[in-house]
Amino acid sequence: MNTFFIQLLPAAIFLIPLCVPIGIALWIRHQRKHRRTPLTSQMLRAPGESINKRIEQLNDDIGQYLTFSGIIPLLCYSSYLTTRYVANTKGSPVIFIVLALCFTAYFGVRLNRATRQRHKEQLGLDCERAVGQELNQLMLDGFRVYHDFQVDSFNIDHIVVGGNGVFAIETKGRAKPDRGNGQEDARVTYDGQTLHFPTWKEPEPLEQAKRQAAWLSNWLNKAVGAQVAVKPVLALPGWYVDRKRPDFLIFNGKNPQFLSKISTETPLTAEMIQRIAHQIEQKCRDVAPQAYRKS
Repeated sequence: MNTFFIQLLPAAIFLIPLCVPIGIALWIRHQRKHRRTPLTSQMLRAPGESINKRIEQLNDDIGQYLTFSGIIPLLCYSSYLTTRYVANTKGSPVIFIVLALCFTAYFGVRLNRATRQRHKEQLGLDCERAVGQELNQLMLDGFRVYHDFQVDSFNIDHIVVGGNGVFAIETKGRAKPDRGNGQEDARVTYDGQTLHFPTWKEPEPLEQAKRQAAWLSNWLNKAVGAQVAVKPVLALPGWYVDRKRPDFLIFNGKNPQFLSKISTETPLTAEMIQRIAHQIEQKCRDVAPQAYRKS
């Protein structure tokens, strides 16, 4: 029995300090038990709300991978010392070395994957926030602007509602190549079917924007009981957009006031704008206060 407890000693040495932050968290939670938030309703989604949540989850994962990458080799080493010199068991260190290397390699791969994914998500968040801040300026002209409209299997980055119609805006963050070619490294060409970047091409963002606009139009038709056309728009923040054909709205995220001059199939009355905005807001106003959460 004593040998069993001795073998558990290294694990206890590493696990006991973890109880300290857990105890602090429980104490803080107890202190907040008899208080509640002053806010009486949930908040609207901010630009990139869902991306920000994914980044928070990735940060948690990265922290765990870093922690385990450092703790497990030390734990294996301590376990070997315990079994070899305390429990007087003649064991080969090879087993402990192999275990340490395997776990370190596993968490290293997961750490690399999570770090690369976080970088991509951070670029997307930066771009969605930048476009969202520009689109918010349209509210000065009487437009309704909503962000991160969530559907079961996808989200619509931005929705703009005004007298001239409804616009579903998809934002794509793409890093520019740095080859020293000036404007050529910042130019994207639309030929009617595909986006041609300096070193690659993509047709999917165009199709995605069209699908989302069609879905939103169909959803609004049912929600408000009237035909509502939705025009797809693609935002490519920071890029110079060369449209060889004018049949699709693509812009670089700046000066979105041009949307007020675009005609859609369904001009909207003030009453219809209100009905549409009400339906969209019901799905976008779902961000709960963070300081005091409901039990």
